[in-house]
Amino acid sequence: MIDLRPIARCSAACSALAFVALLWSASTRAQVTSVVNTPHNLSAQGSGPARAVSEEQVCIFCHAPHNSLPVSPLWNRFMPLTVYNVYSSSSLDAKPGQPTGASKMCLSCHDGTIALGSVVSRDQVIQMAQGVTTIPPGSANLGTDLSDDHPVSFVYDGALAAKDAKLMTPTGLPATIRLDANQELQCTSCHDPHDDSFGDFLVVPNDNSALCKSCHLLSTTTVSAHQACQTCHQTHTAASGPMLLRGDRISSTCLSCHDGATPGAADIAFELNRFSAHDTNAPIDTTKAIPDNVHCANCHNPHSIQTGTAIAPSIPPRFGDISGVNALGADVANATTEYEVCFKCHADQSAIRSPIVSRVITQTNTRLQFDLGAVSYHPVEGAGRNPDVPSLKPGLTESSVIYCSDCHNSNNSAKAGGAGPTGVHGSDYRPLLIARYDTTDFSQESASSYALCYRCHERDGRDGVLTDISFKEHRKHIVGEDAPCSACHDAHGISSAQGSAMNNSNLINFDRTIVFPDPKTGLLRFEDTGRFSGRCYLKCHGEVHSPKEYKR
Repeated sequence: MIDLRPIARCSAACSALAFVALLWSASTRAQVTSVVNTPHNLSAQGSGPARAVSEEQVCIFCHAPHNSLPVSPLWNRFMPLTVYNVYSSSSLDAKPGQPTGASKMCLSCHDGTIALGSVVSRDQVIQMAQGVTTIPPGSANLGTDLSDDHPVSFVYDGALAAKDAKLMTPTGLPATIRLDANQELQCTSCHDPHDDSFGDFLVVPNDNSALCKSCHLLSTTTVSAHQACQTCHQTHTAASGPMLLRGDRISSTCLSCHDGATPGAADIAFELNRFSAHDTNAPIDTTKAIPDNVHCANCHNPHSIQTGTAIAPSIPPRFGDISGVNALGADVANATTEYEVCFKCHADQSAIRSPIVSRVITQTNTRLQFDLGAVSYHPVEGAGRNPDVPSLKPGLTESSVIYCSDCHNSNNSAKAGGAGPTGVHGSDYRPLLIARYDTTDFSQESASSYALCYRCHERDGRDGVLTDISFKEHRKHIVGEDAPCSACHDAHGISSAQGSAMNNSNLINFDRTIVFPDPKTGLLRFEDTGRFSGRCYLKCHGEVHSPKEYKR
């Protein structure tokens, strides 16, 4: 039953007084409000899109003092017999069932299956004007599919709030947000059918999403456009269904602003159309998990995004409060580092089915490659193993830590020196690299062909790569033989389960399409023999190393 408190009554005796309406007295309102001047006045004097041909009584379309259903408050409409498709979402802890109580009353008009003039107290259907029979098409006609509408008719109690930390406890709800006698949230928790003073019959104004925030405890964001729920969400007939988004999927919702046409919003749409990009256009499918169902919200929590910067490996504020996978492979509710967010798709549940470069040791799990116990790795989880890297540019040392996004980013991003948005959205260089990195054999060396490596490593000068300070034949291989850096080096790292300190130090993991086994010994390997020295067993560019020694 719904706890409505009508204090006026309509009857045949009051038909001449059309301005008299059913009144609602809300506990937090001092004024008495009237339904007369709202779209719910379906009488002939009504001003809404649906009104009767000649019926003068206002309240009769919902209430009658006699011959009504034995349902409070003197309900005068037939209850729908429809079986509804109710809202469902993987993120929903509530258990909505078929509509009950006040919600079912509302649906006796708003599902579009029962004529507006079909009332219990009349033998004949009240005729409506302008060819209207049921509620006209539009946002008020919810239909029988409620899967794209805010859930109703579920118990909102302390147990539910305990499951979902983002819900206000029932005792903390404002007095205007009323649950019914069964402690169920109904349409009337948000809508007052007799008072349209706030628009859409809302019980409170929704300025700054005040109504939404009465129940939903959202994290704080400093992005002003993200502070209004209605920017992204739609309470009824939402295109997405689950998540109640305005777009049919998460990406289309985000890109409605991040499209290059909205002032102040980064143009992500352009980045996603680059040669190499994250494919975030997955439909909302709660049966699939990442990396098979990737969308913007896998990396960004729009409710808690912040502005500002961070220092590696701390998570950048633009991610917000987002889940991740830690260095041990465990799921974490709130990632504290950038790499934990990346590991959701690029670790044990790898989105990379096959590596771009065919190597002696194959590994697609970056968590194992970056592990601090790995044989050799770029310093993403922590400082690297090698205590002696003379080619590092000023500002970087052997104890420096870098972000995944220092290498994987838009080549037009601010981080790359461009004017575009920073982030792993898209790039002109595969695989989503911030700068060019040629991996094909016989690539001619230049500042641009290995621009990715040269972002951190000096190309020439006293300690440059081409001055052979760490390996006496760097210049010969890269410039003289046109061998790419990737022919010998695996940029992520080599896990301890697959490689060894003897054979895979200095990120050595040969490209099998360029480097072949030594025909004399059958070996294809590098051996570390000390600081800046080693030997190779291989065949490359027709030259046999069986072995060849390198010492500075």
